Parts: sequence; C-alpha cells; structure tokens
Amino acid sequence: MSGTSATAVAGGEPVVVAERLTKRFAATLAVSELSFAIRPGEIFGILGPNGSGKTTAIRMLCGLLVPTSGAARVAGVDVVADPDGVKRAIGYMSQMFGLYTDLTVDENLRFYAGVYGLEREWRARVERAMRDMLLEPVRGRLVGVLSGGFRQRVALGCALLHRPRVLFLDEPTAGVDPAARRTFWGIIRALAADGTAIVVTTHYMDEAERFDRLAFLSRGILKAVGTPAEVKTAFGAGFSLEDIFVQLQESER
Repeated sequence: MSGTSATAVAGGEPVVVAERLTKRFAATLAVSELSFAIRPGEIFGILGPNGSGKTTAIRMLCGLLVPTSGAARVAGVDVVADPDGVKRAIGYMSQMFGLYTDLTVDENLRFYAGVYGLEREWRARVERAMRDMLLEPVRGRLVGVLSGGFRQRVALGCALLHRPRVLFLDEPTAGVDPAARRTFWGIIRALAADGTAIVVTTHYMDEAERFDRLAFLSRGILKAVGTPAEVKTAFGAGFSLEDIFVQLQESER
C-alpha cells in the first residue's frame, strides 16, 4: 500500500461533507459535532476504540441513521432530507455483507445487479466486476465454500456494480489472512486512483498508516483529523497510530 492514491485526483469538490454531525441515544451522546470533508480519490479512515462512535458516524453518512443535529452531504445528496437517495448513491460493505452462500459468485453478482436496477447493462457490469475483483477462477463456485478473502472480493464487487462515487468499508479485512488483505488493498488503491472516495473503519493500524487521511474518535468526539503524520504530531513526538489507539482505548475504560 503506497498511500499515494489521492494525489492525482483529490483536487475536486468534496464528495463527503460532515458539518457538526451529532447523534444522541436518549442520554448517551454517541457522536458530537463531527466535521470533516473527503475529496474524490481519497482513502479516508475513521478510527477509534469500540464504542468511540465510528460506526454511528458511518451509519449517519450512509443514510441509515437520522442525525440528532448537524448536516452532511454524501455524493451530492443531503443525508437528512434524502436518506434513500444517499443509499442509492453509495457503495457499502461490511463484515456481514449479505452474500447468498447457496448461490455461485456469478449468481450473487447478477442478483445485486438486479437490486441496483441495472436492467440493460447488468451483463457488462458483472463481467467488469469479475475482472476487477480477480474472480474469474471462482465464477461458478458456491460462495459458501469460498475462503474469506474471496468472499470479501465478491462482496466488494457487488457493492460496486452501480459505480458509486463513495464507497464505505466497515472493518472490511477483519479475520482475513495477510495475503488476502494485500490483494484487497491493491484493488482498493486502484479504485481510489480512478476517483472513488473510500471511507474505511479498521482496527489494523498498519492499514491506517497508508490511508491518505484519517480521523480519530473517542467517546464520540473528534480528537484529530489529517494525514497519518499530522495526526501523530497532534498527539506528540514519537507517537505511532497504534500508540494513539491504545491511549484512547485506555482513556475510555
């Protein structure tokens, strides 16, 4: 992972803008006045210990959770005024992405092409996904018998069939072996180089070191945002991202 994906394409207008985005659940403040912007071609990480608010932030940006206050626009769509429009405009992949294990790789891709309404161009999109995700060797195999790395690539291919401008990845490589992680991130870097904005949550700090920019959350509050080098400097000389993660985790106990 080179970490240079955004340099050629990130000069356009932001495709994700959060402005004082806040979410309360009764008396619990899950996310407090979160603000940042993400440009085309950036790989942007949202990091923090469990319970820090990163999943809540992602769900608001994906139109899955209504903010208590604040505003956000994703791919030009207002997340409060048109959450369904946001869902149509983005790609989303999580550890629990809904693949059908009793269908083949090809059948899963064709199913999701139908979900996205790709009536006329579904065949070309499926073939592009097969090629880009390096899935041709397993085209006719049931998803249920594939390794975690191949399932991950099938899920990513499904999430990208409608060519979203923004792709959200929630812990996408958890439990995947190092070789599969390397292949996956090679694919992600290529997507970013083509201008797709990638928003990622991860607990792997070696991955985070190679993101273009990242944001650290703790107890729902944005502690730092910037390049990995800028974030480390904000916490103090000699800090690694792992040091920062551990410090925040201990502070939340």
